[in-house]
Amino acid sequence: MSTIQEVSAEQLARLFHHYHQALAHDRDASWDTTPDSERKRMVAAARLALLELSTTPAPSVPGRKYYAKPGEADWGC
Repeated sequence: MSTIQEVSAEQLARLFHHYHQALAHDRDASWDTTPDSERKRMVAAARLALLELSTTPAPSVPGRKYYAKPGEADWGC
């Protein structure tokens, strides 16, 4: 399995296009027949998505997940 840093924007755009077409039941449209301007736009979008994914910090995991945060406890016993 590749990490985000190992995936190129073109690979992501190509895979996204493949699955988008498969889910849309449009099997005639392949990456090679997609207009160059559309491919460039998809690669640029994929590049931005990869950049965002690689720079977005992972959500913090609370240290005490079974306890309510201060002020959030429901005291209706």
